[in-house]
Amino acid sequence: MRNLWLLSLVVMAGLAANRAPAGDTEPGFTSLFNGKDLTGWVYKGSKEDLTGKTETADKRFTVEKGAIVAQEGKGIKDLYTVKSFSKDFQLKMEFRASLKSDSGVYVRGQQLQVRDYIRRNERPQLKGKFKDDDWNSLDITVKAGVIVSKVNGKDLAASDAFELSIKNGQPTAKLNGKDVDVKDISVKNSIIAKYYCNNVFLEDMVVPAAGGIGVQAETGKFEFRNIRIKELP
Repeated sequence: MRNLWLLSLVVMAGLAANRAPAGDTEPGFTSLFNGKDLTGWVYKGSKEDLTGKTETADKRFTVEKGAIVAQEGKGIKDLYTVKSFSKDFQLKMEFRASLKSDSGVYVRGQQLQVRDYIRRNERPQLKGKFKDDDWNSLDITVKAGVIVSKVNGKDLAASDAFELSIKNGQPTAKLNGKDVDVKDISVKNSIIAKYYCNNVFLEDMVVPAAGGIGVQAETGKFEFRNIRIKELP
């Protein structure tokens, strides 16, 4: 009897390990994907109602074992949330990439290239931290009111020393001790999305004021799960 009880515990533990979380696993976060079907999502360029469905008509996107699976096929296809987001937010998800596969995540229409990074010889900062053929995490924070300064079209880094002054009624500027033309300087109040994979910074991008969250089907098989969002104050 004891052996049967132990066996049942092992089976239950195995099932729990293989089950993808629906998304409401952290305080303040709301799931964007219920783990069962494509309710709440729309196939870009199609009028198809995906409520309760586990696949798009062309099967480029399917729901399998608690994940949205992007399949390889003709052309690039995009799946978006029905809901649009205009407030600051933090978006989290997990993805699994097949060999040298290529996909993407859209934030209000702007795309982050999400790929089988290491086996494609990309994102060297992830070497030793990226898990081949296994689940990796994405963490994206979108904030408005971020001042972005550029000189000669390049963002100023935290290590840069930039000086702007007025002399005889005319502006002058120096970058790291060298004179720069003020015509090559731009300062903008922007909305910035910062992207991290497995807690490693990838890049930041300027994004629009509102829009949905999307995932892409392009090359190879790609899976997404545990997609959740938290609006920030």
